[in-house]
Amino acid sequence: MSEALQIRDHLLNELETGVRTTEALVRRIRLEDWDYRPQDNMRSLPELVHHLVMVPRSDLAIMQEASAEEVGSIESSLGAERDPEKLAAVMRESFELYKAHIISLSAEDLLNRVTKAFYAESGHKQIQWQIETLTHLFHHRSQLYNYLKQLGHELHFSMLYM
Repeated sequence: MSEALQIRDHLLNELETGVRTTEALVRRIRLEDWDYRPQDNMRSLPELVHHLVMVPRSDLAIMQEASAEEVGSIESSLGAERDPEKLAAVMRESFELYKAHIISLSAEDLLNRVTKAFYAESGHKQIQWQIETLTHLFHHRSQLYNYLKQLGHELHFSMLYM
């Protein structure tokens, strides 16, 4: 296996850790938590969770050069869903779609194929998009962790790596 594909697999393993631990966080959300918004200028808990569970799917669409409207449709596809089990399942499905695409890329495409997001002036190589998705997911997972801590959930940072 080429080094590029080994790096791809390492990044996918890290993303799967992020997905698995996010699923666990989502499953901790209580009915009374759903109205939480830390500040007026921040996302509400439902807005954050909906965005987070769709990160792999929406980032996949972006790296495949989807339009702003197509990405917006993905982002809004959860409507008012608040069932933690359904949201965790959506996240897993989102990840599996993303993973299938990444695995389908050859080492050559991973390292050299450039695609451009609807919001960008220049493009990124597929391996760069993979890193972007990983950091995007971990950023929002950290936000969710903090929201839940602020809501009084008993959490320990080690659960983010288990």
